[in-house]
Formats: sequence, structure tokens, C-alpha cells
Amino acid sequence: MNNFRIPGSEQLHESTEAHGGAGSSNPLVTLDPGLFIWTIITFLVLFFLLKKFAWAPLLQVLESREEEIRSSLEDAKKAKDELINLNDESERILAEARSKAQQIRLEAKSTAEKIKTDIRSKTEEESQRILEDAQNQIQVEKDKAISEIRQEVVTLSILVAEKVIGKNLSLVDNENLIKDSIEKLRDYEA
Repeated sequence: MNNFRIPGSEQLHESTEAHGGAGSSNPLVTLDPGLFIWTIITFLVLFFLLKKFAWAPLLQVLESREEEIRSSLEDAKKAKDELINLNDESERILAEARSKAQQIRLEAKSTAEKIKTDIRSKTEEESQRILEDAQNQIQVEKDKAISEIRQEVVTLSILVAEKVIGKNLSLVDNENLIKDSIEKLRDYEA
């Protein structure tokens, strides 16, 4: 005897008995040509109805969804490319700004050096001019002092000569005496 049992086998057995007993065949398992044809017709009608009213809209929705996804992916790729381009552009702009800042710094340094050199040269020119003016003024004062000294020497010489000679010399004698004194003074100066 077989100890193997299918759970619920008693109910299966009872249901088969209700449809004709244990000896009759199950109508779901038997092949009936009329049932077979009606099943195919029902399947085909259901297939065409589903195709017309369910599959077409469903496929259209799926295609539109696929197009939306494709469009979103393309937009995302464009956005990514644009972001990369913007990053590259910002890097380029930053590099350019750094370069311009360096250039401005160098120009400012160059301009400062030029201004410094100009101020130095103007200061040197001004000091040279002041020095030359001072030397010219000194020379004028020296010439004036020498002229005054000569005048004093001439006057003193005439006074000494008058006292030594005891008389006043003539104008021609005075001029000759003055010229001789001036010549001696020039030899002494040199």
C-alpha cells in the first residue's frame, strides 16, 4: 500500500464524482471540437479587441514614455556638456583674470619705477640748476667783491702815492698807476 497522500485528495475525488463520478472524464480535460472552435473564436475576438483598445494605447504610452526618457537623457547630456563648458569657461576666465592682474601689477611696478626715475632725474636736474645758480651767484659776488677791492686798492694807492709824493698826480698819471696796480693784482689772483 501506498502511504503517499496528496493533501486535499478527498475533495478532488468528491468533485470528480459530482461531475459524473469517478469513472467519467473531466470536461476540462476532454477534447470537444465545438468547445475548441468557440475557444479559438473567443480568443481571436478578445485578441483583436485588446489589440485595438488596449495594446495600441498602451504601446503609444510606452513609446511616448520612451521618447520622454530619451529626451530627458539628451537634455541631461546637454546640461552636463554645458556644465563642463561653463567650468572650462570659468577656468579660462579665472586664468585670464589672473594674467591680467599680473600684467596690471607689472605695469604698475613699471610705472612706479618710471615715476621714481623721473622724480630722481628732475631732482638731480633741479639740484644741478640750483648748484649752477649758486656758482653763478658766487661768481657774480666774487667779481663784485674783486671790483670793490680793486676800487679800494686804487683809492688807497692814490692816497699813498699822494702822501709819498706830497702832491696830487695828474689824471694820466693816476690812470697809469691804476693800470699798473690792476695788472699786478691780476698776476697775484692767477
